[in-house]
Amino acid sequence: MGQKASLPQPGTRFQIIGAGLPRTGTASLTMALETLLDGPIWHGGTQTTLGPPSQIKAWGRILRHWLAGTVPDRSAALKLIEHELDGYAAITDCPGGQLVPELLELYPTAKVICTVRDPIKWEKSLDQVRGFTLMWCIQAILLPLPGMRHFISYCTLLRDQWVEIYGEAIPTRQTYIRHISWLKEVVPEDRLVFFDVRDGWEPLCEALDKEVPKDLPFPHVNDGDAIGEVAKLHVRRGLTRWAIILTCVAAAVAYIV
Repeated sequence: MGQKASLPQPGTRFQIIGAGLPRTGTASLTMALETLLDGPIWHGGTQTTLGPPSQIKAWGRILRHWLAGTVPDRSAALKLIEHELDGYAAITDCPGGQLVPELLELYPTAKVICTVRDPIKWEKSLDQVRGFTLMWCIQAILLPLPGMRHFISYCTLLRDQWVEIYGEAIPTRQTYIRHISWLKEVVPEDRLVFFDVRDGWEPLCEALDKEVPKDLPFPHVNDGDAIGEVAKLHVRRGLTRWAIILTCVAAAVAYIV
């Protein structure tokens, strides 16, 4: 998270399902795949917070269909996913990591790459992200912002999806372990790759049958810092919008009086 939102390129072939949980190096993997696949990558955290408002609303609809669980809803979710990923070479981060069976149905030749890290460190890291979504005032601050006004309700849908898959509303290290076990159940062994971004280009390129980029360091993005900067950006934008709104209201009242 933290990069600019990617734009789809018509005709791009979808190749990779990034199944790693947030805070496991998904942003680093995204940047690496952009190089190796020479195409745009749909990173959940970046696209829904920095992309056009249509993206967070569309994926909210997808999650609502998924949670409904009926055959017509599943069909609708698949059509929407295919539409939203048209022009992208891969998907990473949430909710793609929890839509692996659906994505495999849509893209039967795609490989699944799960970024990994120590479960205990992951649990501590994810707690930092949850803190932002639990701020009592954040819904009101984001209300004037198209797209981001849906952020809290979107996070609620993500939480409900995790409850459905992992059985936990508050992620813990056990959630991480359950995710790995779930992937081993739903992904054929020869299509599933576990990758630690600290290992750099070599294992990733070997898994994808790509040459290691010459004179190009493997990208390492600090997700925590990036998420913090994006949060501050939207809080500033929201407060600025509210200041403008309240100034206009005050001016209108003064004019009437």
